[in-house]
Amino acid sequence: MPTAGYLKRLTRRLTEDLGDADAEKIAEESRATGAQRASECCRGDEVTMHGELRSVETCSRTAKAGVKAEFFDGSDVVTLKWLGRNRIPGIEPGRKLTVRGRLGLHEGNKVIYNPYYELHGTED
Repeated sequence: MPTAGYLKRLTRRLTEDLGDADAEKIAEESRATGAQRASECCRGDEVTMHGELRSVETCSRTAKAGVKAEFFDGSDVVTLKWLGRNRIPGIEPGRKLTVRGRLGLHEGNKVIYNPYYELHGTED
């Protein structure tokens, strides 16, 4: 017979917002890597963060304006912008990665231009 604690955890998992559960999981993974939390970083900081790409925008082949991605580490969102590229293999929504670079602000939002990145395995 399951314990009351088990049932409480199971009920919470079934009823909690999936976005909250996802954010908690990503935040735990980020902490485990020793990466900095985006919510604690400020403009001008040299940062190393671990998280997941939520969305990726690419431009046409002729424009080469860049690739823009929404990166989420479980605590905050950072926009990643690679300038002069129209596509980057492996940079796709749902992909986990570690990024390094100098944090800036653009229109009040956190951004890293041309970050160094390390891709990690895809979600099972």
